[in-house]
Parts: sequence; structure tokens; C-alpha cells
Amino acid sequence: MNRLEKVFRDLKTKNEKAFVPYIMAGDGGLQALMERIVFLEKCGATAIEIGIPFSDPVADGPTIQEAGIRALEQGTTLKGVLDTLKDIRPIVAVPLIIMTYMNPIYAFGIHSFIENAAKSGVDALIIPDLPIEEEEIIAPEIERSRMELIRLATLTSSRERIEAISNRGKGFLYAVTVTGITGSRKEFQEGVGTYLQQLKSISPIPVLAGFGISTPDQVREMTKYCDGVVVGSKIVQLLHEGKFSEVEILIRESKMAEIS
Repeated sequence: MNRLEKVFRDLKTKNEKAFVPYIMAGDGGLQALMERIVFLEKCGATAIEIGIPFSDPVADGPTIQEAGIRALEQGTTLKGVLDTLKDIRPIVAVPLIIMTYMNPIYAFGIHSFIENAAKSGVDALIIPDLPIEEEEIIAPEIERSRMELIRLATLTSSRERIEAISNRGKGFLYAVTVTGITGSRKEFQEGVGTYLQQLKSISPIPVLAGFGISTPDQVREMTKYCDGVVVGSKIVQLLHEGKFSEVEILIRESKMAEIS
């Protein structure tokens, strides 16, 4: 059982919900990555999703795209991120999730990437442009490494596809709550609650809602129907602006909203 599986088992025992913040590696320089991971762990993050900057991030909205551009301008590379995580892992216990696209993995070399990610203490991978029909090119190596491949379900996913996706995973099922790219939303379309309930009824693993969630009220609404949330654009924005206290408040109030 890796760290991610263990933390979800513990949450279930305590009847608590997950809060997973997303950060862009290299935004503010790689030297800031350790500081931000340590900070988010102290704030109570369940796990931390770490984005790898990429020149063509098809799933990312403006806030995360801009963070990726800043990180690339700082000279951030996939190897640099993995080397930095190797130094960070001994001082944090929180599960670490890498979010990247297949192109950087191909450039690095699939075997080399998996080997280095595992040695750096990465617990799971999110690869949004990898459909289940093609994941055999990398999934077996991920499984042998004892990492998890986190798969995404969308609002348009059929029941059969949801079953196929969720039955392959051991970490959590990432429920995309918008039809589009990432970014904060003031409101979500009708039917999101029903969609999350459907995923929960089908999936044998925890279901986390992500894309567009940015306030404690939205956390409260989403966690009525699922096991937790992923919050990205709002966290990235606040960290870039140096508003660490607001990040702490957002996480604390969200975790309070989950149990209220």
C-alpha cells in the first residue's frame, strides 16, 4: 500500500474528506518548490498535485498556463523537478502526485521517467492526454513501480467507460466537473451533483472533484456527493501573489466546510 492509498484509508476511517491542492513546479523557481510543499502539508493538504510546465497544456486554463510559462522561463525541466522532489521527500510525509502530459514523458524516456519518479518519492501520476485505450504504453511500468495512475472521468463519460476507468485504479478517480479547461468558476452547470453521485455509485475507489473549484462554499457543495476535491487555479494564483495566509485560510475553511 503506497502513501496515497494509506491516506485515503485513514480519511475513510475518520469520515473526513480529501483536499488536494495543485501547484506548478518551478513557478517562482524550483527553489520555491520545497517551501510550498512543506507549507501545504502543514496547512493540512491530503496530498499535493505537482504540475510539470509544458508548452502545450491542453487541459489547463489561463492561470495555470501562465504559471507554466513563468516556470519554463525560469528554466524548469522535468528532470529538475524530479531531482528537487528527491531532496524534498525525506522531509515530508504527504503523498506527491505528478501531473504531466505524454510529450515530456516521451522526451525523457518512459522507462527512465518512471524509474526517476519512483526514486524521487512520487506516489501517483496524472496524465490527462493519455486515454485508457493507449495507456498500456506506460501503465504496466507505473504499476511495477508501486505508483498509481490517476484516471479522469468527465461529464460526458458513459457508464461503461466510468466502470472501465475506475476499476483499473487504486488511488482515486478524478472527476472533471466542467466541460472545458481548468480555472475558477463562480457556478457550475446543473447536473454536477448527479454526475458525482453516479461516479460514487460505480467507482470502487474514492472520487475527487476537480476543475473550477475555488471557494469553501464550492468545496461544501461538491463534497456532499464525493470524497474530496482538487483545487488548482486559485492555489496557483494565491501562491504567485505571495498570499500564503489566504491559501492557509482557504484550506482551513474548506476542511471545516467539508464537515459542517
